[in-house]
Amino acid sequence: MKLLQKLCGIHAPSGNEIQMKEFLLDYIDKEKRHWKVQPEILASDDFMDCILLVFGKPRTAVFAHMDSIGFMVRYGNQLIKIGGPVCETGYELVGEDSLGKIACTLIVDEETGQLTYDYYREIERGTELVFKAEFREEKDIVQCCYMDNRLGVWNALKVAETLEDGVIAFSCWEEIGGGSVSFLARYINERFGVRQALIADITWVTEGVLPGEGVAISLRDSLIPRRSFIMKIVEIAKKAGIPYQLEVESAGGSDGKELQFSNIPWDWCFIGAPEDNVHSPDEIVHKADMQAMVDLYKVLLKEL
Repeated sequence: MKLLQKLCGIHAPSGNEIQMKEFLLDYIDKEKRHWKVQPEILASDDFMDCILLVFGKPRTAVFAHMDSIGFMVRYGNQLIKIGGPVCETGYELVGEDSLGKIACTLIVDEETGQLTYDYYREIERGTELVFKAEFREEKDIVQCCYMDNRLGVWNALKVAETLEDGVIAFSCWEEIGGGSVSFLARYINERFGVRQALIADITWVTEGVLPGEGVAISLRDSLIPRRSFIMKIVEIAKKAGIPYQLEVESAGGSDGKELQFSNIPWDWCFIGAPEDNVHSPDEIVHKADMQAMVDLYKVLLKEL
């Protein structure tokens, strides 16, 4: 779990994913010699802060977003949200401005809900603050901020170890509605003819999706992907004997949104481990669901 712990501690809120990009490129450069297939690595400025790994003759793409929720300093001691973080007075936030590293406390006004920070000095406006990472591992669970979506990135890196044919796309901006998947998907489709995708992200524990019961295959969230493609995935999971749960929700979204709204006919499916305490410093995931996620992705990239 050391890799996941490192990923959870990297400062990469939406719009400033560069530290995550640099970490991943360094990790890939060191580890790829152990992988079954050496990928083509695409990470030029043409792709902004995103990364594409191309293995063999791809038929399917995996999208895993690198960014996280967080906060940005407005004026004075005011904070505004990056994405949709849970906000409670007392949460520890960290960041850095030109005057040095920052460790401050979130304050939520009980009457107005206005967000501010408590710190000994004024923090420069525009500074991003994120939850302080406190990684906790027990026999069956892992808990930390930003399991969404550092666990999706971890999953993609584990799949890369044995992947022969496929594309892994590390995307940006997902937590604020997206923006990078549209140009990544266009490039992947135009160059390789790929038009089916798996969204490696993290979903919610609910009354119908429980921890320790398997990876979630989403039939729908706020969007509804093509049923025939989803059922093909379900049949592969059944035959492989991999624990899974079917998710049906009316809200939520992912990188799949940009694929569904594309003018290219993409099939896509959200597949991810469920977590509790969503978008808080204490996100928690069951290890069995993490393993089921990796196992299912490996099978799907062989059979789709």
